[in-house]
Amino acid sequence: MDAFLHQLFSGVATGGIYASVALALVMIYQATHHINFAQGEMAMFSTYLAWTLIAAGAPYWIAFVLTVGISFVLGVVIERVLIRPMAHAPVLSVVIVFIGLLVILNSLAGWIFSYTIKSFPSPFDGVIPGNAFMSPHELGIIGVTLVVLALLYGFFRFTSLGLAMRAAALNPVSSRLAGIRVGRMLGLGWGLAAAVGAVAGMMVAPVIYLDPNMMAGVLLYAFAGALLGGIDNPIGAVIGGFVVGVVENLVGTYLIGTELKLTVALVLIIGVLVFRPAGLMGKVVVIRV
Repeated sequence: MDAFLHQLFSGVATGGIYASVALALVMIYQATHHINFAQGEMAMFSTYLAWTLIAAGAPYWIAFVLTVGISFVLGVVIERVLIRPMAHAPVLSVVIVFIGLLVILNSLAGWIFSYTIKSFPSPFDGVIPGNAFMSPHELGIIGVTLVVLALLYGFFRFTSLGLAMRAAALNPVSSRLAGIRVGRMLGLGWGLAAAVGAVAGMMVAPVIYLDPNMMAGVLLYAFAGALLGGIDNPIGAVIGGFVVGVVENLVGTYLIGTELKLTVALVLIIGVLVFRPAGLMGKVVVIRV
């Protein structure tokens, strides 16, 4: 029973990472109706920036805040330089841009920082007491994830800027008529998604270590979580991320083995797309022709 509870709570902590990346995917999807396949590489590159700051002597939380801020700016720049000119391009062209961005960031990280696996410090070891079921870092992951989700909820629910961003994502035409600068709102959305991804990267790096390919599996699990909860529903994507984390941990431990855990995400993706494409909490859109 103790082993089961350990795997359960560990899955919740891992699910917090998936939920953060899934939320970033949904934020960009709502704004552009495209999946950002480079979301994981953006988070990875941001984590390398944090590692560089820490290696240069910056305290962890100072490096954390600086990395989130830099990631926000980089997200805005990517949207302005690469994504906005593709606003009316065919879907396949946009997908190729995302894949190209993925390859560029991966190669750039390997060129600058090398492909050698590096350790990344955890700010929670020795600060938060662990227990028999969860390590200090796993408890910290859950705490940081909940804080990020609460801040985003408050921002989008109670601030005028957050409401303007939601309006621009849901109905750009009406938002423009109401005087909202839709282009600026979309750029801010990309910046927030990049910042959330950076937090996820810094939280997962102490667990899986730091290398240019560290986020490949995480992105796949996050994509499964976003599809499971609903690719157009932020709350559903967060719940889906936590569910995927728990299911992946339990199935991988007790049924198929840790070597095949990645297949859990693939099975979930295929199952959702086949049987419920809108996800558990997504909207089913009916188009009359």
